Amino acid sequence: MRLYAFLWYNMEMRKQDWIKFIKDIKKEIYLITDKDLAKTLLAESLINSIKIRVPKGKFGILFSGGVDSSTIALIAKKFNKNFICYCVGLEDSEDIKYAKQVAKFLKVKLNIKILTLDEIEKKLKELSKLYKLDAVKAGVGLVTLIAMEQAKKDKIKIVFTGLGSEEIFAGYQRHKESKDINQECWNGLLKMYDRDLQRDLPIAKKLKMKIETPFLDKDLIKTAMGLLSEFKITSENNKMILREVSFELGLGKFAFRKKRAAQYGSKFDKALERLAKKNGFKFKRDYLNSI
Repeated sequence: MRLYAFLWYNMEMRKQDWIKFIKDIKKEIYLITDKDLAKTLLAESLINSIKIRVPKGKFGILFSGGVDSSTIALIAKKFNKNFICYCVGLEDSEDIKYAKQVAKFLKVKLNIKILTLDEIEKKLKELSKLYKLDAVKAGVGLVTLIAMEQAKKDKIKIVFTGLGSEEIFAGYQRHKESKDINQECWNGLLKMYDRDLQRDLPIAKKLKMKIETPFLDKDLIKTAMGLLSEFKITSENNKMILREVSFELGLGKFAFRKKRAAQYGSKFDKALERLAKKNGFKFKRDYLNSI
């Protein structure tokens, strides 16, 4: 874990380092078949993964009001209350609606940034200088970039994100459709470098900030990937065991909010559609290619 933390903080992580990190964890997995034991071990791993990352000074949390960021805020309060949650989106976005509700419930500070189309277009141009944009990288990258910029204005250098939760707890549609849910989780973890880390790390490097990802903690991944797949996906919801643990830790009904990907919860994907049309393009990809 220390090697991983060093690489992460210095923005020097290579693809082969990430793949080795995941493959080494896979060799250490042991199966957890008892549901009560699974929840106990998961709660312990989750709390510790946040505890060891919470700094002594002020920090931020990228906050959507979903189970991942809300759980981070809930647990982080136990160790340091000096943090601000950051939520960005269009004015009528679902994330802003829920972020307000959860922040009030948890009694945590919330900084909201509502964007106009013109502001989003400007930020897209900034983002396009970091990497080639597609609809997903643009939508999610905008959320990360804008929220971290807000944190930097508050002189915050460290922000927590929920990155990794979808993979270790089977949060995507492809997990539901897979014949082997946990194997699909492993596949997704291996692909995270190209899909997620290469999207977020350049933003952190540009802003000279650090990103903390407690859901990518080695011990938490080991615990989560040792769980039976039926603990993760049920007929009611995805990431079910995480939701149950978060509920029991004190998140209440907010633990069961249905998943909304960042680009949809913020409505930035809808903004891309509007910008494409405004600029004379039928498809988002053509608009993004023109930037």
